[in-house]
Amino acid sequence: MWTKKKKILYILYLLFASWLPLSSHSKLAQKCRAFWGKRIVSSCGRNVNFERQSSFSPALQIGDNSGVGVRSCINGPVTIGNDVMMGQEVIIYTTRHRDDRTDIPMREQGMKEICPVTIGNDVWIGGRVIILPGVTIGDGCIIGAGAVVTRDIPPYSVAVGVPARVVRRREQ
Repeated sequence: MWTKKKKILYILYLLFASWLPLSSHSKLAQKCRAFWGKRIVSSCGRNVNFERQSSFSPALQIGDNSGVGVRSCINGPVTIGNDVMMGQEVIIYTTRHRDDRTDIPMREQGMKEICPVTIGNDVWIGGRVIILPGVTIGDGCIIGAGAVVTRDIPPYSVAVGVPARVVRRREQ
């Protein structure tokens, strides 16, 4: 996953490309971040936008016409489909600390196994959404700003709140 080459590319991305202006202000900056991002992630579609100050794992797979929002953070293996819009400061986790023992502090228990996250096609994720390990968000979903997604969201659903709950379906 983290080869020596990818580590170097990622460090250069973080030091240089991630600090370029917003994509809406500079198409050159957008193309520069896309150039670096494609060389870091495991799979990258066409017309992908890695926004300013976004960070992501080399295990990321991202589809055509999708984007990673400003100051968003994607940790671990995440699959993002085609035509996905992501707001600012979205956080996607794929692992968490162990907490099953009470005889030792949680910080000494290590991490649970990695649980990949999957985001379908044509999804809109609002700003400051947090997506927890192992979650699948179906095609056509809208996740309201500030939601904490703790469980799977069925296709064509609108989910909001903490924890995120489906409030309506988008289907006619």
